[in-house]
Amino acid sequence: MEWLMGKGKGKPNGKKPPTEEKKHYLDAEYTKVRVVDFELKELVVLPREIDLNEWLASNTTTFFNLINLQYSTISEFCTGDTCAAMTACNTTYFWYDEKGKKTKCTAPQYVDFVMSSVQKLVTDEDIFPTKYGKEFPNTFDSLVKKICRYLFHVLAHIYWSHYKETVAMDLHGHLNTLYTHFVVFIREFSLMDPKETSIMEDLTEALCTPLPPVPQNHVSER
Repeated sequence: MEWLMGKGKGKPNGKKPPTEEKKHYLDAEYTKVRVVDFELKELVVLPREIDLNEWLASNTTTFFNLINLQYSTISEFCTGDTCAAMTACNTTYFWYDEKGKKTKCTAPQYVDFVMSSVQKLVTDEDIFPTKYGKEFPNTFDSLVKKICRYLFHVLAHIYWSHYKETVAMDLHGHLNTLYTHFVVFIREFSLMDPKETSIMEDLTEALCTPLPPVPQNHVSER
């Protein structure tokens, strides 16, 4: 199975393109909300005693579970009616099946394809071996990159289409932390082409910038 990214462009009819929808997830009152206050890069750096593939496998599986869980919090709002296509910003993602057939599906269908495909990969002992001495396949690196692209699409869709519901449930701090952790991870190991993540670059810049220190209230004694 494969995916394709297509960007919607305005027709060259002289009309101005529609004003871009306000990205509420970029508001400072939201981007400052996190659930951790330490440097996430420390969590993704490869430990000296750990094999690279084992580290990638462990983190990729963890991110799959966390992003699947995050999506489940808004899944009741992500329907074929509310999300007729898998979109994020000005991008629509299409699904390709094993035969190469291009399918424009609803967002919940696309996410279901993603989660089912990734679940199948991470539980395949020949691809994600868990037994001592079992070798990783030669294609492991490309498969991890493929999984990361899938998961990025899901995160981008949550921000673009379901951030209001996420804030209403007071889960935006968890989403911000998960997104930042994931981006730091894929950057550390060059798992995605920057062009593929550019649609969320403004959010990435906002979340990966260290938060200013909290001012201390000093009371002077007299």
